Amino acid sequence: MGAPFEPEQPEPEPGQSEPGRPGRPGRPEPSPPEPPPTRPLPPGGARGDDDPAAAAASVARAGLVREIEESGAFDGEPRWREAFAEVPRHLFVPYYYASVAGGYERLWGEDPSPARRARWLQGVYADAPLATRVRDGDLVSSSSQPSLMAKMLAELDVQDGQSVLEIGAGTGYNAALLAHRLGDGLVTTVDLEPEITEAARRHLARAGYRPAVVTGDGARGSAARAPYDRIIATCTMSTIPQPWLDQCRPGARILAPLATGLIALEVRDSSHAEGRFLQTPAYFVPLRGDTRDAERPRYASSLPRRIAQDELFRFLLTLTSGSLDPEEAFALWRREARPTRERFGVTVESGAVWAWLDDPAGPYVWALG
Repeated sequence: MGAPFEPEQPEPEPGQSEPGRPGRPGRPEPSPPEPPPTRPLPPGGARGDDDPAAAAASVARAGLVREIEESGAFDGEPRWREAFAEVPRHLFVPYYYASVAGGYERLWGEDPSPARRARWLQGVYADAPLATRVRDGDLVSSSSQPSLMAKMLAELDVQDGQSVLEIGAGTGYNAALLAHRLGDGLVTTVDLEPEITEAARRHLARAGYRPAVVTGDGARGSAARAPYDRIIATCTMSTIPQPWLDQCRPGARILAPLATGLIALEVRDSSHAEGRFLQTPAYFVPLRGDTRDAERPRYASSLPRRIAQDELFRFLLTLTSGSLDPEEAFALWRREARPTRERFGVTVESGAVWAWLDDPAGPYVWALG
């Protein structure tokens, strides 16, 4: 799963290794072994005496649910609160990478040190994104910030009996939340790399969930289980792929990270979808295989630093990076009085995709993809 990682956050560079452990230049150390397979748990992750961390995990999970609730993400959606309260995140994040000076540190639940196991559990149930796979210094997969996940699931506006396609399986945690809410048979999650989908499938089974986990290009969706009522992406997109619309029922809803925001599209049919951005900022790992680096637009040296670092300007600059240079984006940003995300939208029409400000047929439109 692509997770919201701010561009400013340090990531390990090629050749860096975990402090105190040897590493090979240009690639991370092999992932630690995950706990051996256990008897599948009933949905909700209720466990018996075979899990000594159960009590501590239950307390930590309750604390996370309270924190998400205080953020307002559950407002009007009590069934998502139930899902977060029941699905054990620690079964989906057996280890993660914490940034430290000069590299990264791996924390995992099977560490022989009680203190390090406690740090791992504390991090797993913090309302924060977690780096779960790093390759050649690049973040490959992560577990998203839980409160942002809750907001996205609420915005998805899914109803009983509706089928959902998730783009970006990640750890499998988000698919488990969806399966808890809808049932296994209505949830499909897809990711490009077999290593990721195999791990997600294993995590899901251990927690008692069995949605469809597909290895494939997320930009192509998963036609075998179409049509879908909802599509949710947990990785940053540079455009809206046509196969997604082809695999949607009329009236479907698509929610996807685009630039540094979240676009919510209503699908009329396979030729047309349209919608506006939500006000929520969102920083996710880009879709693997997407050659456009949507997370790191180039800044002109002539722009004042305070402007280049302004969160709303970064959104505009990223969204229009294929059409406007930084000075042109800055002129528009100033002329339109620092427009917020909700003023922007996206239209998909007969294969063409464009972003717009205020009006899809207005003067400010930019091709995407």
